[in-house]
Amino acid sequence: MLWDEREQAVYWTDIAGSTLWRLHPADGSVTHWRMPERLASFALCKAEGWLLLALASQLAFFQLDQQRLIPLHAIEPGLSTRANDGACDRQGRFVFGTLHEPAVGAKQPVGGFYRLHADLRLEKLPLPGVAISNSIAFSPASDRMYFCDSLARKILCCDYGDRLGEPRVFVDLDGIAGEPDGSAVDAEGALWNAQWGMHRVVRYLPDGTEDLVLDLPARQPTRPAFGGPDLKTLYVTSARDGLTATQLADDPHAGALFALAAPVAGLREPRFAGSPPHHG
Repeated sequence: MLWDEREQAVYWTDIAGSTLWRLHPADGSVTHWRMPERLASFALCKAEGWLLLALASQLAFFQLDQQRLIPLHAIEPGLSTRANDGACDRQGRFVFGTLHEPAVGAKQPVGGFYRLHADLRLEKLPLPGVAISNSIAFSPASDRMYFCDSLARKILCCDYGDRLGEPRVFVDLDGIAGEPDGSAVDAEGALWNAQWGMHRVVRYLPDGTEDLVLDLPARQPTRPAFGGPDLKTLYVTSARDGLTATQLADDPHAGALFALAAPVAGLREPRFAGSPPHHG
């Protein structure tokens, strides 16, 4: 999920429904686009009218008005994985990770993290293997990257640039009943993390100290994003995945999009610097 300051609109994905959604809060208008496969994450592009998509099995450019899809790279062909969380760094490169989908048994850390450069070259990042990639976000100066394997219940960080530093633990969530999911960074450099199974988004200061907890009326929040004209609205997506009929009855807002007033402003969403092939 992300906020487009050009459109003054919030975009998000229904992964299981293979659908991209857009809301213009000013007038309440909603648009959606069906995708050929599950859409895990995406990025705005500097090229007007285009998004960069991390579909389950491939990266692709998507032209919104023409509904035109241009495939770029297959994602981990030969592995039982799909794309998952992703975000642009502030240099305009798209960083994403994958998620293990075994036919039988538990998820294993066989996936990886990747970076798509402006010249459309795809680089595998030297980070630990991952079962469920999440929490990909960047500090305001883009000199630190955050990421996690949700199953490990630890948000990690590393020094970030053309080369990456050694990963270290930013926040240890081993004691919670849920899992860390998607994240966003605010203008003060704090990390906001949606915590699956915990009905909450938590703000962590740059030193990893827990600063603020926002409770949500849905047990499975998935990702926050700052939006609005002043970037002080915190949008949060949530999911219905895996909930039984009884649990859904107790969680009527599961799958909803929430908007909350944030005490600090966010940062403008970076745009992918590369251009679609044959596009100026």
